[in-house]
Amino acid sequence: MTICSRLLAVFLLLVAPITASAQEFPSKPIRMIVPFPPGGPNDIIARVIGQKMSELVKQPIIVDNRAGQGGVLGTDAVAKAAPDGYTVAIASAGALAISPSMEKVAYDTLKDLAPVTLVATVPEMLVVATDVPASNMSELVALARAQPGKLNFASSGPGSLPHLACELFKLTTKIDIVHVPYRGAAPAVNDLLGQQVQMTFLDLPVILPQIKAGSLRPIALGGRERAPTAPDVPTMAEAGMPDLIIENWYGMVAPAGTPPAIVARLNKLATDAMADPAVKAKLAEQGLTLVGDTPEHFRDFVAADIRKWAKVIQDAGVVTAK
Repeated sequence: MTICSRLLAVFLLLVAPITASAQEFPSKPIRMIVPFPPGGPNDIIARVIGQKMSELVKQPIIVDNRAGQGGVLGTDAVAKAAPDGYTVAIASAGALAISPSMEKVAYDTLKDLAPVTLVATVPEMLVVATDVPASNMSELVALARAQPGKLNFASSGPGSLPHLACELFKLTTKIDIVHVPYRGAAPAVNDLLGQQVQMTFLDLPVILPQIKAGSLRPIALGGRERAPTAPDVPTMAEAGMPDLIIENWYGMVAPAGTPPAIVARLNKLATDAMADPAVKAKLAEQGLTLVGDTPEHFRDFVAADIRKWAKVIQDAGVVTAK
């Protein structure tokens, strides 16, 4: 036997167990960590997609809610799990792309987690209270410029996507508006309805009922296309702000070191589940646009979002907890 033949034989012996395990995967239940309490978008995505994945592989997909620190605790739990494919998470932009630049976290998104697939996106909507004398982007910007430091914006908390969305809005338009942080979206919306604050960015599904009721006035949508649930609201690009593409997103990740063949298997299961018409319909009801991409594309997507929000944090002088 030649040296090359011997090396090939050794290589085949080494990869054979991985190939076999990938073909057998999954042979037991998969734990799907949701880094938030039950009922939110991450949880709904996990349960709808997890149920379909379970049907496809005939193994239980167990949803494990690990709430805390804006999704950081649950994301850290999957980063520290065994890299065997039996623990994954449905994580979102906050914990994966924003928190590492805002605070000290125990994981490095690109080093400690293996991307599986981008699952869904949801656009942020810029809305104003009904007493604000502006009905479109140009009027709102003109109003803010005429009254520097007088208008304020609500967010669901410091370092949240709505907070950074408004900071990017300020940087792009060179206006001076004041941040008023809240503990979550619900109290922010309540004070916006009560006209205690003037504007906010929030996930479209969160504020769609108030928009339809006429209780809040939509200005523009942060997505690349108009939303079917709010077809009359222009995109930021249509409103003259093409750089204000602001979307929340949700993706599936596994621990770093998970064998590529198993990551590929998870990717196929998830994307096959997302292709199911019933799954599409249920998640469309939540205002979510399903994506489904390759692990490589998802990694590039996350890396770009990390760079984007790190620059906003730096340029806006957002105080971090590092």
